[in-house]
Amino acid sequence: MSLLKLVLLAMITRIGKAVCVLQGRAHPPELFKAGDLMLGGIFTFRTGFRGSIPTFQSIPMSPTCMNINLREFKFAQTMIFAIGELNQSPDLLPNRTLGYKIFNACGMSNIMKSAIDLANGQRTKIYEGNCTKSETTQAVLGHSASTPTMGFARIIGRFQIPVISHFATCACLSNRQEYPSFFRTITSDYHQSRALAKLMKHFGWTWVGAISSSNDYGINGMTTFIEAAQEEGVCIEYYEAFQQTGPIHELAKIVEVVKRSTSKVIMAFMTHREIKVLAAELYKHNITGLQLVGSDAWLTDHSLTDIEGHSILVGSIGFIVSRAQIPGLGKHLRDVQPSQFPDSQFVKDFWEYMFDCSLNGTANMQRMPCNGSESLHNIESFFTDVSELRFTNNVYKSVYAVAHALNNLFECKDGMGPFSNGDCANIDHIEPWQVLHYLQNVNFTTKQGEQVFFDENGDSPAVYELINLKNVTSGAMQIAQIGVYNSALPSDNQFTMNGIPIVWGGGIYRVPASVCSESCVPGTRKVLQKGQPVCCYDCIPCADGEISNVTDSAECLKCHKEFWPNGRRDTCIIKEIEYLSFSEIMGFILTLFCLSGVIVTAIIAWIFFQFRETPIVRANNSELSFLLLFSLTLCFLCSLTFIGRPSEWSCMLRHTAFGITFVLCISCVLGKTIVVLMAFRAKLPSSNVMKWFGPTQQRLSVLAFTLVQVVICILWLTINPPYPVKNMETYRDKIILECALGSSIGFWAVLGYVGLLAMLCFIMAFLARNLPDNFNEAKFINFSMLIFCAVWITFIPAYVSSPGKFTVAVEIFAILASSYGLLVCIFIPKCVLILLRPEQNTKKHMMGKSTEVKY
Repeated sequence: MSLLKLVLLAMITRIGKAVCVLQGRAHPPELFKAGDLMLGGIFTFRTGFRGSIPTFQSIPMSPTCMNINLREFKFAQTMIFAIGELNQSPDLLPNRTLGYKIFNACGMSNIMKSAIDLANGQRTKIYEGNCTKSETTQAVLGHSASTPTMGFARIIGRFQIPVISHFATCACLSNRQEYPSFFRTITSDYHQSRALAKLMKHFGWTWVGAISSSNDYGINGMTTFIEAAQEEGVCIEYYEAFQQTGPIHELAKIVEVVKRSTSKVIMAFMTHREIKVLAAELYKHNITGLQLVGSDAWLTDHSLTDIEGHSILVGSIGFIVSRAQIPGLGKHLRDVQPSQFPDSQFVKDFWEYMFDCSLNGTANMQRMPCNGSESLHNIESFFTDVSELRFTNNVYKSVYAVAHALNNLFECKDGMGPFSNGDCANIDHIEPWQVLHYLQNVNFTTKQGEQVFFDENGDSPAVYELINLKNVTSGAMQIAQIGVYNSALPSDNQFTMNGIPIVWGGGIYRVPASVCSESCVPGTRKVLQKGQPVCCYDCIPCADGEISNVTDSAECLKCHKEFWPNGRRDTCIIKEIEYLSFSEIMGFILTLFCLSGVIVTAIIAWIFFQFRETPIVRANNSELSFLLLFSLTLCFLCSLTFIGRPSEWSCMLRHTAFGITFVLCISCVLGKTIVVLMAFRAKLPSSNVMKWFGPTQQRLSVLAFTLVQVVICILWLTINPPYPVKNMETYRDKIILECALGSSIGFWAVLGYVGLLAMLCFIMAFLARNLPDNFNEAKFINFSMLIFCAVWITFIPAYVSSPGKFTVAVEIFAILASSYGLLVCIFIPKCVLILLRPEQNTKKHMMGKSTEVKY
């Protein structure tokens, strides 16, 4: 029996033995209220602190917090206001009350201690028998900064305790592997960074500087921004990072970089602490005219109005969360009094700060005394101002998100729950992972009509307002909304401006330029400068036949083969159509010569007809003379077929008509030459040689010679006739309408046959050159054939080398020159004799030997 008592005594002793002893204690909650369900909050009511560097050999001393941060205290009061609203609401969590434990923690170590306390409580001893029991809050709201939030969210996330931030925007927090229980009612920096890149592109800022805080918020946000900027064609001239508490030489280095840079726009991705230091330093070095583009962490921070150099911030633009109205919050803030929080030292300090007084006889004798009964209703300050509720509204939504999650948990019906076998949570012992499940699936609409839900990464949808700091003075900040960004819309419509005038950096009202190279105008293209970023380039004109019709084109577009660039090379216009036209000067002159030849030929034919019985007409074989005049008329007229827009019929007609009429013409001349030669080369006067080449034979010879050319032309037109073409090779900027030869053999056969007859006629005339002077028609034929051959010999190289319509002009000139040569040399001397020297137009004179008259 005694042994049994001894064993029981040992067991009792063992049960009561403390196995876990608290090594240190965080500061107690700054603001506390008991409730059935507890919500935790971590805020930093004071910015800046002094503390020792941890040695990891002993427990570090708690840091000394410094400056009052009204915004953070406003966040905490908004949380208290929302909880008070919920406790009075019959719709959410009926018959249950929400309490809160709000920590005022500055410095990473204090923030981490506060988070662990909210996750586990701070009992002095934990006994072995109840080690699993904890004082866990249902959710932790905070922190405002990304780096502290990352620190404690990673730790308490392993216990699946929900963490909801209203201001931690680092995109890294969307990693569900690292932060499995993290949610936020503010948009991730991933969307903000991309929106800022689109903003740069919208205003044409392709050459910008980048400065961030050297913490997780700044580095991760800037990394995403740089990636998005590169996608939008924006180049970063420099990137620097610093910390507010870092060495002073780092800030001095950044100022020197800004001085030397050519970009006029700075992307400042940092918190309000760093921007205040940077702005003051820039102001001290008199660096002005910069356009700041800010992140949402500092753009609307009211503490910026208290810094030296706040004028540097005038004109800053950037994206922040949308404004909201929270009915009743303004009254709640103005009703705050120290008596509501008797255990809070910060509230006492806050009261003295707001009224510049000494509360209840504190040691500060330089201030007037106050007793806490003063009213904030008579004070106008950032704390009581509810006209610009942005991040404050995120705190409000965070509280309601947890309340909706808890309400859904309590309304679960057995058998219809979300857990295994349709189970619901045990409302007497709620597990953190169960609250986490309901929070992930929460979806509700606030009283103001704003929908609240979280995606699979715990993020909220991205909707921003683009704001402009129109004026920043000591104690006041004038903000204007100038645009909206909504990531849910199509890419081209995500960013819109509302047309409100913008004040830019330095107080100017025109968009500042910040480019490495000026934009390449349409008609030019960009060529990158060797060793420089893609935003640094030279502009060179597009090559012949190419255009660019947009600004900063990377390449030129080739015009369609029937089009050519205009003078500015920004539009393709249809090429100029070129052909020998009747309306142009050259065509008109050639037409005039053609018609003049026809008229002169007609006049000569009329003279010959009128004097057909005279010896000189009869002696020159009047029948062949009239046939020759007729063929010359056709030669002049066929020249007209070469003028005008080429068509299928004109192409076939012009070359065949030319070939046949000229063969007819040369055949007549050849017949006349043979007649003369036979008549005067006969050995005896009584020779009957002319009977072999009388009129019938002459007609047949002309017909035979002409038929050969007709056959050649028919074969040419049958096998491969000429046809109209658009010549785009001779001129790159013109289209020449011309006739393709079809068969080159056919063309040169026609031309060669004409040349053959001309050479034969020339030989015959040469043989008859010494006949009697008074009737030496062969001499004139010889001279006309000499002109004819000279013209057509020179025609060949001129025809081959002449471009465009000049090819046709050369061909017409050759036809007219040879036709006029025949007409002038053969017929004009006879007309002169007939009209001006009729006394020599006798048979006696024609048959006599005289040297008085030469033709």
